[in-house]
Amino acid sequence: MDGNIRLSPADRKAVLAVVQRGGRDHRAIRRAHVLLLLADGHSGRAVEAVLYCSADLVAEVRRGFRAGGVPAALADRPAARPIPRWWASVLAWVLGRPPGAFGFRRSRWSCGALAAAVRERLGVRVGRETIRKVLHDLGLVWRRPRPVVGPVDPDHDGKMRAIRRVLVTLAPTDVAVFQDEVQLDLNPKIGAAWMLKGFQAAVVTPGDNDRRHLAVSVVAGTGTPIVSRPTRRRNSAQFLAHLADLCTRLRRWRTIHVVCDNAAFHKSRVVQRWVAGRNGRVVLHYLPTRAPEENPVERVFWRLHEAVTRNHRCRTIHQLVRKAVDWLEHEGRANVPESYAMAA
Repeated sequence: MDGNIRLSPADRKAVLAVVQRGGRDHRAIRRAHVLLLLADGHSGRAVEAVLYCSADLVAEVRRGFRAGGVPAALADRPAARPIPRWWASVLAWVLGRPPGAFGFRRSRWSCGALAAAVRERLGVRVGRETIRKVLHDLGLVWRRPRPVVGPVDPDHDGKMRAIRRVLVTLAPTDVAVFQDEVQLDLNPKIGAAWMLKGFQAAVVTPGDNDRRHLAVSVVAGTGTPIVSRPTRRRNSAQFLAHLADLCTRLRRWRTIHVVCDNAAFHKSRVVQRWVAGRNGRVVLHYLPTRAPEENPVERVFWRLHEAVTRNHRCRTIHQLVRKAVDWLEHEGRANVPESYAMAA
């Protein structure tokens, strides 16, 4: 006889009603079974064997009954336990201090390293599995972080204000475009795809990679993409060819304002001489450094990779280029952020 649980006649009747009534709350019914068996004098191990339940469940029911009677014993979540003080230290370390600050030769925290830090710094003996459970209870998950570009350009806001001023004050004879280059590789980018559980689909790669670069501009106000011929290299020659292409395809406008990033070949001497020789026909505006999110063409390229280059089955680079150009010319405009497409 266990002797730990004693149900009054009224409590026993209430617990029996939960079992006999049934319903959809299967967890409460299972807990009621555990409580009745404990009250009948069965040991915890016997209850586990009869109901095929865990020792944790039996312990939770017993603990809940002692803390708050039948309602607490049948509750899906037992009464909250006091949180040990060292939990706060673990949370602060994971979110704010690298392992190196504690003498570990690691760049990220592991459960074992946290357990060692708790033992050494706080004098609390815990294992790595306890740390793992604590991290989950604190709402932390193990996942890949998001890479961000840094540090931020100190003149970011001023440069963006100047660019926006150009966009909102465009004369009827002027046009503005956002420009960038995209790299296409015959070796496909690998991305997630639907497949049968337990079966990993294969993506065939040619082995020897081939590569092309596309210079692309998006017209502010319409979102229309302008794609130049592919090149093997991304350099000043490609940039100048694209600028010449813009002059031809946007010949109805007197001045073309080109907003681009700070790549060295966008600022080279040969580019500056070419622009100066056009007598104001082309004006270059440079985005803040390390701020790719300010260029709407980047969003178009992200969509391009999702739609065309990930897991592609093209056998030649020319086939891949045709698919990419076709997508840009027919789908690119729909993927320009609306705030930029309506900027002019």
